[in-house]
Amino acid sequence: MSEEHHHGASAPDRSAGAGRPPATARDSGTPAKAAPDPRRWWALVPISLAQLMVILDGTIVNIALPSAQRDLGISDSGRQWVITAYALAFGGLLLLGGRVADLVGRRRTFLIGLIGFAAASALGGAAVEPWTLFAARALQGVFGALLAPSALSLLTTTFTEPGDRGRAFGIYGALAGGGSALGLVVGGLLTEYLNWRWSLYVNVPIALAAFLGALAFLEHRPGLPGVRLDVTGALLGCGGLLALVYGVGETELRGWASPLVLSVLSGGAVLLAAFVVRQSRGDSPLLPLRILRDRNRMGSFVTMGLATAGMFGAFLFLTYYLQAVLGYSPVKTGLAFLPMSAAIAVGAAQVAARLLPRTAPRLPMASGMVLAAAGMVVLTRLDSHSAYATHVLPALLVLGLGMGLTFMPVYATATAAVAPEDSGVTSATVTTFQQVGGSLGTVLLNGIAASAAARYVAGRSRGSGPEDPVAAEGMVHGFAVASRWSVALLLLAALVAACAVTVGAPKRSEREARA
Repeated sequence: MSEEHHHGASAPDRSAGAGRPPATARDSGTPAKAAPDPRRWWALVPISLAQLMVILDGTIVNIALPSAQRDLGISDSGRQWVITAYALAFGGLLLLGGRVADLVGRRRTFLIGLIGFAAASALGGAAVEPWTLFAARALQGVFGALLAPSALSLLTTTFTEPGDRGRAFGIYGALAGGGSALGLVVGGLLTEYLNWRWSLYVNVPIALAAFLGALAFLEHRPGLPGVRLDVTGALLGCGGLLALVYGVGETELRGWASPLVLSVLSGGAVLLAAFVVRQSRGDSPLLPLRILRDRNRMGSFVTMGLATAGMFGAFLFLTYYLQAVLGYSPVKTGLAFLPMSAAIAVGAAQVAARLLPRTAPRLPMASGMVLAAAGMVVLTRLDSHSAYATHVLPALLVLGLGMGLTFMPVYATATAAVAPEDSGVTSATVTTFQQVGGSLGTVLLNGIAASAAARYVAGRSRGSGPEDPVAAEGMVHGFAVASRWSVALLLLAALVAACAVTVGAPKRSEREARA
């Protein structure tokens, strides 16, 4: 069933900027489809700002974390919660956020998410105690879980023509893929020239601009009738995801054989199994299983999860490599990622956006993952004397191009032909796979890198300080080993995209064919 049938069969289009009623043909008396209002493109501004803010916030604090730790007296064991509190709340509550958007209305949920995210960011920037910063980061995750799915579902229902979808999702995919790299740049600049608090304060003006843009360009639509919140399902699903991410996160310190780790992971598996059973039997499920039964949509979800698991670890590895091995400052480290952001923008907004209306989406998805795997292969060749221009830069460019080629068609395919009542939860599911995949991949690959480095250094170290050349060589060796695992994950993502996503090239509308 086409997306136009879902969104336009029963009522005139009331999406952002589409304010004109359908025209009536003079001869036949049959309603004719009106040309989309060009003003709808202004709706992309607040949607894109919100997406950039949510994605950027996942990494902008990384470079500022050492300064925040010193300023607030956070212990080494507690500093991880500045990152983990956000990831757990965001990834665990996304499905619930998507259902809230369907229940109370996407624009209203979008506005609430913006206000809450800005307030939580201001609270974190003003923190004087560690627990205040932890709580603020968790609140950012909660409101981000409202904001991200409502933004994506607004984009889905606003742009329905294949050509328009390609361009709109190209911009959205570029922001989704480049926001993490851009966060490292902005975090370095703010930390070095202002202070770490501005890595949180910066969200306030962005949220304000998006809020004003949403009031001006996003038309209010009430919540869908018959949608109810499955509170029990929310507790089961969110609890299972939280347990899974937390359990994997603890493996780096405690090991896989730890009773605590095994108990938490087992509990998470039980909760997720109970969640699936409830969704198959409930009257108003939090995640309707019909969404997962669609082969193309499920293939897009899995591709996204594997892609972020394989690639997001590269940000962490390269951040440490550039600062600890090559001696880069925070600003220089952030700027070193700019070519990746540019490559992502080109891959998504220029290449994939032009390909998607003409080709099957699996082609840019699979080719993007193969390109990203090639970039990671270059990173496996790094050593403690590698130069940025000859080793790191080529890898970043190829990685960025692959990410842009992949993310844009994944978003567009996963949210295509979705019934209006499932738009919010489908959008949330895409972001859930992205967030959980990135979190699990980062933790797993970081553990692999740390273990490989420890084995390399054991028995070889000639010193005890960070200047020890063997310690630096061990760190680089660990990155190389983890990068090989990243290559495997990215190639698996390419295989899933090629085999599971079978939808063909979209048919152009009559209006586009005439044009």
